[in-house]
Amino acid sequence: MRLFYVYILTNKKDGTLYIGITNNIDRRLFEHRSGKGSKFIKKYNLHKLVHLEKYTEALKAISREKQLKIGIGNGK
Repeated sequence: MRLFYVYILTNKKDGTLYIGITNNIDRRLFEHRSGKGSKFIKKYNLHKLVHLEKYTEALKAISREKQLKIGIGNGK
């Protein structure tokens, strides 16, 4: 069974957040932490995993990622 992960990274308490989705959380965290992630991750030094959700369906994971991003954008 294939899994999809929605995750949130930060740099410190009450710091900048990054919300992402991947099908391989270990690989993706390694990429972020070794500087191969996005420019945004690198710029703000976002390496602390603070939230992780697992899904068996890609569309549900994508929907949840969008829901979290909208909530963060609205200050929720």
